[in-house]
Amino acid sequence: MKVLPFKIPKPENEALVYQEEHVNVLYDQFHQHSEIQISYIQEGAGTLLVGDTISDFRPNDILVLGGYVPHVFRTDTNFSDTTVVYTLFFDRNSFGKGFFDLTDLDGLNVFFNQSEYGIRVLSRKKKLIKQFLKLKEQNKVQRIATLLKIIDHVCKAETAALSSFVYKKKYTDDEGKRMNEVFNYAMENYPEPITLEEISEIANMSKNAFCRYFKKRTNKTFFQFLIEIRIENACKLIHNYPDYSISSISEQCGFQNTANFNRKFKEIKGVTPSHYRLERF
Repeated sequence: MKVLPFKIPKPENEALVYQEEHVNVLYDQFHQHSEIQISYIQEGAGTLLVGDTISDFRPNDILVLGGYVPHVFRTDTNFSDTTVVYTLFFDRNSFGKGFFDLTDLDGLNVFFNQSEYGIRVLSRKKKLIKQFLKLKEQNKVQRIATLLKIIDHVCKAETAALSSFVYKKKYTDDEGKRMNEVFNYAMENYPEPITLEEISEIANMSKNAFCRYFKKRTNKTFFQFLIEIRIENACKLIHNYPDYSISSISEQCGFQNTANFNRKFKEIKGVTPSHYRLERF
């Protein structure tokens, strides 16, 4: 199966694709596509990998992913039986080359610049959700007008980057398949020790070649990435299971001792696990 490049099914001469998904699990293969993606998560939650960064997605999230930004959504089926997502796909030239370069639309440039690393919208969400919910009943012309309103709201909103590094070259199908297998293995086996020999074998590469390959495409070592997966899953346990002890969470997420877990957690999240728990409750 070819994982990359992931192509949005778009009829010829159709500039904007609206997609409404009601599924158990979102498309969970590491992929990229030429279109810019704006998604509203109405229901469902899980892990989100964008570029070099692991985070999560939850209900009422509004996420923007630029063209060719590699990403994967991994649905947490323990959170909800159904995931509902409204998405718009388009590219900068969808409405004619130079359309978004018109002086009238100068104010939208910030949207395109920020989308290159992916963004999470933090404010104006009620206004944005209102626009997304209109899409289902609109015709194609009305949807284009709504897209412009959505982009305008995003430009005016407070946002947070979803990644700090994006590999600028397009992935080949073979590269996409290899990275997908590495990411999947890490995300499924993070509670257990994973050796360099083990993960290199998954990638079908020598240890040295794999280390160079992974660092070039993510700007971090595999073990840095693995620690981030473990910390992100620890955050979910802290949030969802307030009765779990910090030491129990540490062990469930693959850390050999609680002191190391506390240190790594603070490095990544800026606070200790105990303080993180207090902030959430």
